[in-house]
Amino acid sequence: MILVDNNLSYRVAKEIDYFFEGSKHVVNFNMDEHTEDIEIWKFAKEKGYTILTKDNDFETMSRFYGCPPKVVYLTCGNKTTSEVISILERSKNTIRLFLDNDENCLLYLR
Repeated sequence: MILVDNNLSYRVAKEIDYFFEGSKHVVNFNMDEHTEDIEIWKFAKEKGYTILTKDNDFETMSRFYGCPPKVVYLTCGNKTTSEVISILERSKNTIRLFLDNDENCLLYLR
């Protein structure tokens, strides 16, 4: 299950739910842009989500705390929501392999 961070549109969660069932946006859990990253981190860890983000704070937390939760970090710069969804759809096999691998905590996607 993927938890989409505030820095990405809620539409991303709706679209990727097709190939990552159970994907949700943080707003689905009453977390908005004022919610601290550490709270999102704790929520994802407790509920078994992988965080999808463009926020390098989650990269830092992943390096410091390890996992869970896992983090998919988009390093593609400013892209439209449609472009982000295309990147994720093209990368779905890579993401699945990452999710199934217990050793890796952080995945970079361009």
